[in-house]
Amino acid sequence: MLFVSTLIVTTAVIVPRIAIAQDIIGGCALFPTNNIWNVPVDQLPLDTNSAAYVTTVGTDSFVHADFGSGLWDGGPIGIPYVVVDQSQALVNVSFDYSDESDPGPYPIPSNAPIEGGSKSTGDRHVLVLDDSNCLLYELWDAHPQGAESWHAGSGAIFDLTSNSLRPAGWTSADAAGLPILPGLVTYDEVASGEIHHAIRFTAPQTRQAYVWPARHYASSLTGLQYPPMGQRFRLKADFDISSYSPTNQVILEALKTYGMILADNGSSWYLSGVPDDRWDNDMLHELGQIPGSAFEAVDVSSLMLDPDSGQTAGVVPSPLPPYAPVALDDDDPSFQYAGKWKIKTNRAAFGGSYHIASIAGATVEFSFTGSGFAWLSARGRSYGAAVVLVDGVSTTNVDLYSRTNQFIYPVTVTGLTNGLHDVEILVRGTRDVKPFEKQVVFDGITIP
Repeated sequence: MLFVSTLIVTTAVIVPRIAIAQDIIGGCALFPTNNIWNVPVDQLPLDTNSAAYVTTVGTDSFVHADFGSGLWDGGPIGIPYVVVDQSQALVNVSFDYSDESDPGPYPIPSNAPIEGGSKSTGDRHVLVLDDSNCLLYELWDAHPQGAESWHAGSGAIFDLTSNSLRPAGWTSADAAGLPILPGLVTYDEVASGEIHHAIRFTAPQTRQAYVWPARHYASSLTGLQYPPMGQRFRLKADFDISSYSPTNQVILEALKTYGMILADNGSSWYLSGVPDDRWDNDMLHELGQIPGSAFEAVDVSSLMLDPDSGQTAGVVPSPLPPYAPVALDDDDPSFQYAGKWKIKTNRAAFGGSYHIASIAGATVEFSFTGSGFAWLSARGRSYGAAVVLVDGVSTTNVDLYSRTNQFIYPVTVTGLTNGLHDVEILVRGTRDVKPFEKQVVFDGITIP
């Protein structure tokens, strides 16, 4: 039997030993695939002070998911963010620590969500992602000053297409001088089945020091038993996660593979994430069964190419399965295009470019050997409909309209007889009643 489905995910394509999949939000990848946030650390050696660091953070303290659904003390549980585009008006921001803050202006909506809510007395982080330019704007202790300006303790702007770090010694909206959004757990990535980045976490006592990729410390303690800002930890490989819910197993697998980065002073083993009404708080509380003794500190120094860059010396892949996905970009010569297709570029696309068509009858054809594939497309308000045909059989109509813009959106075809198949993707030139356009993107395929 042939099954065709659209799978909503937020990760890029896995190309073993070439690139590691990563988070995509608002059409923007959260830093390059070789950035320190996005590479596995499960094969790296322990830090020489691992035991001391774990003892300091708390061997008998337990993990806490510092995110969830609903409200706590009147505010959402977690660190929210908002996605804007280039039409968002820029506002001036004044800072308490202006000598270590990026001056802006910042594209902050007047109703931007604030961590803890508008009346919060906590960290009051504000995170804004400009998906037109893939720029991330983050504030700490942010307070609106009327409709056209804000005041904050500190602020930072990150180019998500770059590996550049902040100047040495500079803070950001986080104590470690790091970005916040790339380290947050989101509901959508957990629902997709995989997290492909390190997770932000806090500890109550840190050292007056920082290690790559951090740029700033926030402590007067000098003892070597205290972990420095930026220290990477991971869940031990032999920790049994089989009894945990599927949702939590996704988080725990990420903690084993990508680990977590110490980014701020706070409660022991508190993991940061994005508030979402779809979280099951009772399920997240299961993570509270995991003691600090299940973790170990990692030495990532072998990955560093340049102390002023987050680029790593190379991907450190996890053990590969017996077979691994093959990914073909849209410019591969095996794809045969007919009709009016255009080639466009976008940093969020697979390989940085893609083919797009909107006129009925445009097709792309290819052959592959296997039992299934994923067509990499895009979805959003301006996208329309297409048909996937396998071996001359029309399988289903694909509607690419969505209120959320997303590149590298997989349309998966599974359940085929293992063998050679001919595929045609036909642009229908029609659309749902909602979108203004009827575009269809072909960005490549993956074959398991």
